[in-house]
Amino acid sequence: MLKSIRLLTVVAATACATLFAAASAQAQSAADFYKGKTVTILIGHPPGGSYDLYAQLIAQHFGKQIPGNPTVIVQGMPGGGGSLAAAHFYTKAAKDGTIVALLPESLAQDQVLDPKKSRWDVSKMRFIGRAADVTSVMMARKDSPVKSIEDSLKTESNVSCSGRTTSSAQTGAVLKALIGSKFNMVCGYDSATASALAVFRGEADLTSTVWANWSVNYAQQLAAGDVVPVVQFAEHRLADLPNTPTALELTNDPAKKQAIEFFGAGGDVGRALMTPPGTPEDRVAALSTAFDNLMKDQGFLADAKARTIPIAPMTGKEVDAIIQKIVGTSPDVVATLQKAIDDGFNK
Repeated sequence: MLKSIRLLTVVAATACATLFAAASAQAQSAADFYKGKTVTILIGHPPGGSYDLYAQLIAQHFGKQIPGNPTVIVQGMPGGGGSLAAAHFYTKAAKDGTIVALLPESLAQDQVLDPKKSRWDVSKMRFIGRAADVTSVMMARKDSPVKSIEDSLKTESNVSCSGRTTSSAQTGAVLKALIGSKFNMVCGYDSATASALAVFRGEADLTSTVWANWSVNYAQQLAAGDVVPVVQFAEHRLADLPNTPTALELTNDPAKKQAIEFFGAGGDVGRALMTPPGTPEDRVAALSTAFDNLMKDQGFLADAKARTIPIAPMTGKEVDAIIQKIVGTSPDVVATLQKAIDDGFNK
């Protein structure tokens, strides 16, 4: 009996040692792999917007958290409201853990709304974490004829936007079709930054971009009252905008509410980093752990605070769960939103 106990003790100790050695080897292999390498954060938008804002902030601190301490850089691939970068990332990006992407929060909705044109499957990508949620906010120039949703129902106004696939462009189309706002959609600007400048120059009356972009890059104009908030696409009003209605508050029609809620679901995905399909599991795990540690790093948080960049982290698994919920949206809700977007741009 004593001999059997001793034997079991030896077996257990050997098993623990083996598991410890395997874990150590895996951690060491990640450090060995990343040492001396460069990790690229791909974005699909030009410099100056919130994608670049978060990507540059993360790049400055992320390398210290990744095993092997690689260099981290940001690479821009603008075009199609982020769809060009998304297609490249899905089909051509290196799948060894040296490239991650910060792509539009609307990728999953775009995929569901128009699967034939979407050259990616977000559900096959792996998220490593979210830095912050995002809420699209429509702003009007202070001397615009339309400075509220009530005004928009009675008076025509021009809404500047970039590509029709971008969520910032689609906000106006959705309000036009589902709420009855008399918007003329003026698309073709190359970015949210260009769309905002069009408003400040008087070329357009309103435009939409995420609140982080307004509050950081246009803080001076906000403080001066050069633009005023009209509507926000969030489940609840932002603490910074307690007097600005949400799009959900603008209708009592259940079908329209569901469509608006689906449209805004990408806001919970927010500014999140993902890996392409086929990235080795141990690299995804290493990057996920590094990202989680980054979100708690005091130097990173102090830098974000100094730049007034909102941080509201979420783990990669939590973001993956949101993506699965979006992809599983009812076809009826999808059809309602698709018709609203089409009608908003074409009528």
